[in-house]
Amino acid sequence: MQFELTREYIEILREVIDAKNKEKAISMAHELHAADIAGIYDELDIDEAKFLYLLLDGEKAADVLAELEDDDRERFLKVLPSDVIAKEFINFMDSDDAADVLADMPEDKKDEVLSLIEDVELAGDIVDLLEYDEDTAGGLMGKEYVAVNKNWNIAKCYEEIRSEADEVDDIFDVYVIDDDNKFQGVFSLKELIVADYEDEIKNVYSKKTHFAKTKMESEEVANIMDKYDLVTLPVIDDIGRLVGRITIDDVVDVIRDEAEKDYQMASGISEDVEHSDSVWRLTRARLPWLMIGLFGGVMGARVIGLFEGDLSANAETALFLPLIAAMAGNVGVQSSAIVVQGLAANTIGLESAFSKILKEISVALLNGIACAILILVYNLIFSDSLALTFSVSISLFIVIIFASIFGTFVPLALNKLKIDPALATGPFITTVNDIVGLAIYLIISRLLFIMII
Repeated sequence: MQFELTREYIEILREVIDAKNKEKAISMAHELHAADIAGIYDELDIDEAKFLYLLLDGEKAADVLAELEDDDRERFLKVLPSDVIAKEFINFMDSDDAADVLADMPEDKKDEVLSLIEDVELAGDIVDLLEYDEDTAGGLMGKEYVAVNKNWNIAKCYEEIRSEADEVDDIFDVYVIDDDNKFQGVFSLKELIVADYEDEIKNVYSKKTHFAKTKMESEEVANIMDKYDLVTLPVIDDIGRLVGRITIDDVVDVIRDEAEKDYQMASGISEDVEHSDSVWRLTRARLPWLMIGLFGGVMGARVIGLFEGDLSANAETALFLPLIAAMAGNVGVQSSAIVVQGLAANTIGLESAFSKILKEISVALLNGIACAILILVYNLIFSDSLALTFSVSISLFIVIIFASIFGTFVPLALNKLKIDPALATGPFITTVNDIVGLAIYLIISRLLFIMII
């Protein structure tokens, strides 16, 4: 049954913690999943969370620590002694989760915790993982996997799996290596089960398989696993030696983080921030794009100022300035969002870029015609000025075409320049299209009012 965190549950739990009732506190958390307990910690103060956490057994405590958000985990670890972190929690964690925990610690505390880890092999694995950039395959991988020599038979393979069972929580695939530990391929548990004990591994494993190199970017890793529906992905070093594996839960985190980052960029936030960050950091992340918006507003005002005489003579023209600006911004953001989504999913490449632009032009033509006709009918009914009626309709049509092309081209260009195309969405596209849209509308209005009047 799925756990539902309620206010009543938190109030009861707080009363139990205040009363220092360890048995009751353990019973309330014992059956919960680690992710649910991590969610409870968000509702508790640091002393309450510490009391509950120290009651958990080693494996459950390790799982909870891995589930906590980075900020919550960093805050929580500050109040725990190094020996408690090392001996009661890190010893029960997978190497990749342990490396993530230690990566957030100050250098002096990190070194102290590493020196206190009883499992020397685990400590060595963590040190190795900490050498990799967190946004690469090496930073994502764990050291727990099952590898067998291609010259063994299936019977010996079973023996190896049994010997590694305590170290590897989930076994999905068995990796095949040669005598130099170089990665050769993989075979699934299904293939293992149907094979005879005397079969040689080299005759049954799949040689054509996907893998990642340690320096591969995490986003590319996520794309590979998503495209080929992989649950795990082996990781090799520069000379082809098997050094780890990436599991689907790590990739889900990458996909979520990338989605959050792109959403923040599209909203005009230049850094990866959380609601719990300092006022200064939040301001620093938002201010650059607000300045761009401010500059765009000033430029828009300057454009309108150039046509002050036309607006004075034909005041009704000003009524549709917000419409033109809003439509230009909306169309540009729509087009850029579609392209950014395609680039992120690797469904748009250099070869398909031109066809994508043509497709967006076709969509813009249909949308432009539909919107122009609607505003034309509206003005024919409610306006006595033919010049205004045709100015708004023609301008709206042209603006939609331009905004769509611009919104498609910019993220493609940024991607070509190795710049995150998510920067193209949001304030940048909106600001540029607002300025250009206003200029197009006011120029066409001036020409038509001269021609018709």
